[in-house]
Amino acid sequence: MISRTSPRLLGRAIALLFLLTIITGVFAQGFVSDRLYVSNDAAATATNFLTHKGLYELGFTVFIIEMASNIATTALWYILLRPVNRSIALSAAFLDLSGGIIKTFARVFFIAPLFVLGNSAAVFPGFTTQQLQSISLILFKVNSQGTALAMAFFGFSVLLNGYLIFRSTFLPRWLGVLSFVAGLGWLTFLYPPLGYRAFPIAALFGLLGSAATIFWLLVFGVNEERWIKQSGAGAGS
Repeated sequence: MISRTSPRLLGRAIALLFLLTIITGVFAQGFVSDRLYVSNDAAATATNFLTHKGLYELGFTVFIIEMASNIATTALWYILLRPVNRSIALSAAFLDLSGGIIKTFARVFFIAPLFVLGNSAAVFPGFTTQQLQSISLILFKVNSQGTALAMAFFGFSVLLNGYLIFRSTFLPRWLGVLSFVAGLGWLTFLYPPLGYRAFPIAALFGLLGSAATIFWLLVFGVNEERWIKQSGAGAGS
């Protein structure tokens, strides 16, 4: 049924889900995770987590919404771009899905510090407060490392989708170029120390490409006539 949906409607659904992914990710990371984490200070970070427990749990919920939106967007991108090249579109979808699975699993370590800090006496007898705070910080950092690994997978998928957009006849080529550049930026996380250093630049190009794509899909949309024509021409690819 989704395959028979208008490509213009598919494009707008992608734009809305893409926008939701960005908004939820920025909120959970920027206004919850980064706000409560104190660099290399386990005691202060643990205090923030417990003091703002409700906000921290909300951040976890929003992270899950982010990943659900991301996975749905992955499926719709595949349907929209498969007329260009089915094999490459499928590869991009699997890479993006792999990144989504890794990032979702990493969020288990995001919420784990509350379990360690909130059940310390019953579950971890014999551990000092300082030790439990250190354990919670380690778990929190594992979450960050898992997210960095996922970004590398996203980089490959964005790169391939950028190529498909560039080769398509139903979307402007410059959107493909922006996606290609954004993908190269996320690929810096193949070496996490480089990824963290390059993150401000990679995020800038990523947001620029995402904003342009969302705007185009919502305002101008997919050229349905060209999509149908390319879909028929690429039926065997």
